[in-house]
Amino acid sequence: MALRDELLKSIWHAFTALDVDKSGKVSKSQLKVLSHNLCTVMKIPHDPVALEEHFKDDDEGPVSNQGYMPYLNKFILDKVTDNFDRQEFNKMCWLLCSRKNLDQNQLFISSDDAFKIWCIFNFLSEDRYPLTIVTEEIEYFLRKLTEAMGGSWVEERFEDYKLELNSKQQSLNAWELIILVGSGHFSKGMDRQTLSMGISEVYQELILDVLKQGYMMKKGHKRKNWTERWFMLKPNSISYYVGEDLAEQKGDIFLDGNCSVEPLQDKEGKKCLFLIRSSQKMFEISASDKKKKQEWIQAIQTCVSLLRQGRPAPHREARQKRRELRLKQQAEQEELELRMSELQTANEAKQLELEKMRKALEEAAANAAEEERRRLQTQTELQDRYRMDLEREKMVRQQMEEQVAQKSTELEQYLQRVRELEHMYGQLEDALEDERRARQDEEAVRRLQARLLEEEATKRTELEKIHLRQQRAISETEAEKQELEKERLAKESALQAAMKQLEQLEQERQGALEQYQTVMKKLEDAANNTKSWKHKVAEHEGLLKLIQPGSKGQQLITNWGPAAFSDAELSLRQKKWQEMKNHPTQAQ
Repeated sequence: MALRDELLKSIWHAFTALDVDKSGKVSKSQLKVLSHNLCTVMKIPHDPVALEEHFKDDDEGPVSNQGYMPYLNKFILDKVTDNFDRQEFNKMCWLLCSRKNLDQNQLFISSDDAFKIWCIFNFLSEDRYPLTIVTEEIEYFLRKLTEAMGGSWVEERFEDYKLELNSKQQSLNAWELIILVGSGHFSKGMDRQTLSMGISEVYQELILDVLKQGYMMKKGHKRKNWTERWFMLKPNSISYYVGEDLAEQKGDIFLDGNCSVEPLQDKEGKKCLFLIRSSQKMFEISASDKKKKQEWIQAIQTCVSLLRQGRPAPHREARQKRRELRLKQQAEQEELELRMSELQTANEAKQLELEKMRKALEEAAANAAEEERRRLQTQTELQDRYRMDLEREKMVRQQMEEQVAQKSTELEQYLQRVRELEHMYGQLEDALEDERRARQDEEAVRRLQARLLEEEATKRTELEKIHLRQQRAISETEAEKQELEKERLAKESALQAAMKQLEQLEQERQGALEQYQTVMKKLEDAANNTKSWKHKVAEHEGLLKLIQPGSKGQQLITNWGPAAFSDAELSLRQKKWQEMKNHPTQAQ
């Protein structure tokens, strides 16, 4: 419930109380006093001229509730903030309305308890004026009150009262609710003090949002001593006082979504310890027993969880859900009543139509027996025709059911076939992927083989050059023989090194050849697998076009194994080799 709605309920009580003759209107002088008191309590700057300006055209007499609402919204409620004492505001409105509507001598409760019940009524009442509280909310309040007094709920007693209430008005106003509780009808066997304590506990929970309260020990932050305090848990804070009379407040523990509470091990002679971590400080608390400790931890964790989720207090959320459920049920009931009304109207129309038909038939029967005979004959023919139509419809329906069953079987077979084809397509795609990977491996091995053959040809060319230089060195003069001998030895060393490198290249080529054979084996397996799956798919799908790998040219074979070059490349290499042998000087 929004703040404006809560304030309007209390103001409505005050306005109604000022309407002494129940005419629905209040004098402007009384409205001035009411507006001034409202502004004072809610800490709003009061403008006494605004009321006169607002009602300057209405000088004939008192002002109605509808006439006062625009002024109330514009000059008071639109300016209000939540920084005033809500309890003082409610007490001001209570003083205005209680004197007129409540006879304290007939009640079993005090005026303060009646004020608390009045506040609870405003909290639980419907958002319709005049304000009333429905049976469901009355039961909720009386159950809460019985639990707070430590009594047991008597369902039969409330059912009897509900029947009595439903036979009259099905709801209560604020003063009837106060008389109901104050008469002690639902608190038989309880003394006045117990009833007062129960009302206070329910008031603190529903109105003051007190979710839990009680005595516990708190460790000080400066002296580190343990002191007993009266703790009061609300949705966003924990206040602690010297005593339960709330006369002296010692501090607050403000809660938010980042707060946490955790149990502690017993220490310093204190048991049942737990720690509250707030954004500012940490508080060590000692409960009286393990049950109370667990209850407080659970209650604080619930508050922190609600703050994180941005949800209101549990009793406010429960009230909202009950209202939404009632609105939903009311809408369904109205819809049902509307449908029943429509059906009843249609039924009455049918009854009238049937009555007209009956009169017409009676008149037709009285007019002539021949007409009756013809009518009976026509009816017999219609019955025969209707019976034949029914038999024909049965046959058609049976045929349609058989067709539907047949179509269902065909559809299931078709779906099964589609699933099988999808499975085969998946396996075919896997096989094609294996073939693609094998071709990639083959291409990598071919590039490696070509590089090795290129290096081998380069080394052979260098060896031929060295050999030619050796022959020319031998044909040189004898004077240079010793020097050439040294050079020859150096070149032989270089030749031996080159031969070692050639042997190493030969070994690498052999390794590459083995890798190529392995890749060719994988490619062959992948091609066979692809062919097998393509054949299976072709068997299931006659129109499917098989996917074949691309054709490859004729592979050349050298004395070292399969070649990695084409015929044109081989011819070009032979031509270059022959030119180097014929013209060794140019090669140098």
